[in-house]
Amino acid sequence: MSRPEKNLEDLITDFLSKVDRGTKLLEAKFGTRNILRLWRSNLIQRCGIITDEAHYELHGVGCAIHFPTESVDFDYGSNSRTDGFDIWRLYMYADDRPMVYKKYCDKKTLEKEFWEYVSAQKIEKMSAEDNLYILVRPKIK
Repeated sequence: MSRPEKNLEDLITDFLSKVDRGTKLLEAKFGTRNILRLWRSNLIQRCGIITDEAHYELHGVGCAIHFPTESVDFDYGSNSRTDGFDIWRLYMYADDRPMVYKKYCDKKTLEKEFWEYVSAQKIEKMSAEDNLYILVRPKIK
């Protein structure tokens, strides 16, 4: 029996879950989920060990967290937010997991659906200053 095909929301949710997992490890080790300030203040190295099973690599405004069998690369948003994503990050995440997200290993397919989600207001810009997007959660009445 084949598994149902994953949709874009599945990909986004999985991506954000891995970001959350990694940033919780960073917080446990460094006391903050956003370690860019520590790096820029020369308090930590650009690359380093988080645990025996994970290490980090900082770049620009983001971080790649490498686990034993997978990685996640994300950018920090305004106010140190970690719930943002963009097409490139989702594409890289899907491309690293072709057995799960084969459909989204085609960047044109991912781009098309991404902009459809924006038009449907399922995702929106995090802020005017960011190039990141966030999932729009239904409002509870």
